[in-house]
Order: sequence, then structure tokens, then C-alpha cells
Amino acid sequence: MKPTDISKIINTGMLVIAVMFACSCSRVFQPYIQPENLADKMLYRNSSTDDSASIAEIPWKDIFTDPLLQELIKEALDNSPDMQIAVARIKKAEANLKQSGAALFPSFDVNADTTLQRTGIDDSTTTERYELYGSAVWEADIWGKLSSTKRANLAAFLESEAYKRAVQTQLIADIANTYYRLVAYDAQLRITEQTVENRQESVETIKLLKENNVVTGAAVVQSQANRYSTEVSIPDLKQYIYETENSLCILLGRNPGPIARSSLEAEHIDLDLNIGVPVQLLANRPDVQEAEYRLKYYFEMTNVARAYFYPELTLAAQGGLSSENISDFFDAASVFGNIMAGLTQPVFSQGKNEQRLKVAQANQAEYLAAFKRTLLMAGEEVCNALFDYQAAAEKISIRSNQITYLEKSVEYTKELLKYTSSTNYTDVLTSEQSLLSAQISSVSDRLQQLQAVVSLYRSLGGGWKE
Repeated sequence: MKPTDISKIINTGMLVIAVMFACSCSRVFQPYIQPENLADKMLYRNSSTDDSASIAEIPWKDIFTDPLLQELIKEALDNSPDMQIAVARIKKAEANLKQSGAALFPSFDVNADTTLQRTGIDDSTTTERYELYGSAVWEADIWGKLSSTKRANLAAFLESEAYKRAVQTQLIADIANTYYRLVAYDAQLRITEQTVENRQESVETIKLLKENNVVTGAAVVQSQANRYSTEVSIPDLKQYIYETENSLCILLGRNPGPIARSSLEAEHIDLDLNIGVPVQLLANRPDVQEAEYRLKYYFEMTNVARAYFYPELTLAAQGGLSSENISDFFDAASVFGNIMAGLTQPVFSQGKNEQRLKVAQANQAEYLAAFKRTLLMAGEEVCNALFDYQAAAEKISIRSNQITYLEKSVEYTKELLKYTSSTNYTDVLTSEQSLLSAQISSVSDRLQQLQAVVSLYRSLGGGWKE
């Protein structure tokens, strides 16, 4: 084939491509546009603000300053099976992206053949042919099918990265919440053990009062029962601690065992709980990003489905060496080459293409709704966590006053028991039980406050930025 012939084929093909692209491409490919009015000011209910400062921008090391907790978080990020799964998903999505990008370029093959053919009645005639040739095939991306596929796989790759960030933020939150629950159980155990010691002292005191005829034998029995009613909760608390340590080890990717930790009293998160503006969730919260990238993927797959209705233009070229004699294989006369152009218009696949498009459009609509739902749920989590923190702060203040007066109540009733018959041990018992209950609840209030900060930080998208 002469160079001028090849040039004519290429020029004709390019003209056809240009005309077809100008006439129909705008109807096939649609650019992705983010849905409007997703994150309005009321997404956080009554906590709307115009201040763009958000604790989500703060690195997790500045939020969780306990050195032991920081070490646990680092260990989890390095060894957690959930993080390893997320990394594997990124690698898989990256491979798919590279594969779809390669489809935009021609494919090349190299072949070597030897043919031996015998003809004639008695196979007396032998023909041999030796060939070494290369071939290339290229599908012209006229309607953007290949480009849309690549953009879809790019969205899937970015979705996998967002998934990893979502796993990281959730993992950090789970580690912190479990750690705080563990130190809260420690605090409740210390309070209970100290109360048992105090109750044992009360038993001895009541016995002395009985010997002096101040109280009856019933008071002695009640004091002993009161002591055991408190002590019986210690095995449960130790079981909670044991199980919580094991749960934390799973998050860390290690075998069950003890966890080094500080105390509830040492845990402080001193910062302003700024929540920023709702639209920042689109940039900060990984699961919202993940949902949008999933929507982008199916949006591009709808573009791909539209492209199936239009013809495909394929260019193929082949060239190499062919000779009947191996000795003449590299002669100029053995060189051959050809180039072909093919235009394929779907005729009998119309029904199949229509169903493919309907499926793609349904997927796009589904994941648009899922994206909006994810954002609404994110807004709900933010306002719930903020209110939870405020409620815990109020309870801590009120509970402090309650404990102060209950301590006085225990002290006063014990003194009255020694000097007046109008007070019996039931009054002491009631005040002691109320005090213990308030002390245990005060630990729960503090735990609620710490976990509310963790929830707010995670719900705003904090934890993945360095």
C-alpha cells in the first residue's frame, strides 16, 4: 500500500469522526455537576453558624493529648485489619483505573508463524511460509465511552481513598471511645472498692453502737447486707474491664490482653467545639465524599450506556515480513503492510442498549438519593453530638451539687444515729445508697461528655488530616 493511499484513508476517517462528533457528542456525554442546595444552614438544626472554623481541621494528636491513647491510635492505624482492607481496596481501584486508561491507546500484538502445506494427490507439492508481523487496533473514542469509563474508574479510585479516610476516622473514634469507657470502668471500680471499705468501717461502728445499746441487732445485720450489696457489683465491673480490653485489642489488630492506660481524671479536651458551616461536610467528611464519588461513578456509567447507541469506529494496521524461503526472509520483497478502518452501527442491540441505559439511570438516581441521605445523616450526627456534649456538661454541674449534699446527708445521719433515737439505720442506708449511685453516675456523665467530643469530631469529618 502506498503512503498516499494510507493518507487518504486516515484523512477520510478523521473527517467522518469530526462530523459525527460535532453532530452527536453533545447529546452523549454529560459533564458531572454537583447537586445544588445539599448543605443549607439548617442542616445542623438550631446550631447554625457563619463561622467557618471547625474542629475537623485539627489533627487528631491535638484532640487526643493522652500519650497512651495516642500510642494506641498509632498502633491501630498501622495494624488494624480494617485499615488493611481499605488499602487493598485502593490498590484494586488503582489497577482498574490504569486498565481503563490503557483502553484509550492502541493495542499492539507481535506474532510469528510458520506454515507447512502439502498439496497434490500424493502430497508431492510442499509449500512453506514464514511470517513475522505486528498488528495494532485502536477504537476511536468518538462518543466518549472510553473516557467516561476512565472517569468512572477514577471516581471509584477516589471513592476507595475516601473509604480509607472514613475507616480511619471511625477507627480513631472507636479507639478513643473504647479507651474512655475503659478508664470510666476503672473509676467506677475504684469508687465501689472504696465504698466497700467505708461500709466495712460502718459495720464495725454499728457493732460498737449495738454494744452500747444505741442501735438494735437489726441495724448490724442491715449494715452487713449494705456492705455486700455494694461488693457484689465488683465482679461485674471487673468483667466489663476485661471484655473492654479485649474489644480494644481487636481494634488494634493484636491478641487479647491488658491495655496500658491512664485515669479518667487525667482526660481533658480543652478546645472550643467549633462546628463550622454545613457545606464543609462535603470537603471534610470522608463518608460524604465516598457517597459523592459513588454517585459520580454511576453518572459516568450512564454516559457509557448512552454511547452504546452510536457506531464504533475502529482502525487496524498490520505490517511485517512474509516469505516462502527463510533465506529471503529479510529481503525488501518480504515486507508487507495494510491499514483498515471499520464503522460498526448497532442494529439488533437496540433493546439491550435501552435496558442498559435504564439500569444505569436507575443506579444514578439511587446513589443520588444515597448521597443526599448520607449528608442528612451527617448533619443529624453533628447536632446530636453537640447537644449530647451540652447535656453532659449540664449534668456534671448539677451532679456535683447533688454529691456534695449527699455526702453531707450521709455524715449527718451517721452522727444523728449516735445521739438521737429519732434516726435509725434505714436513714443511713438510704443516704449511702443514694451517694454511691450519684458517684457512679458522675463517672457516666464524664464519659458521656468525652464521648460526645469524640462523636462531634468524627461527625464533622475530623481524624484523617495531618
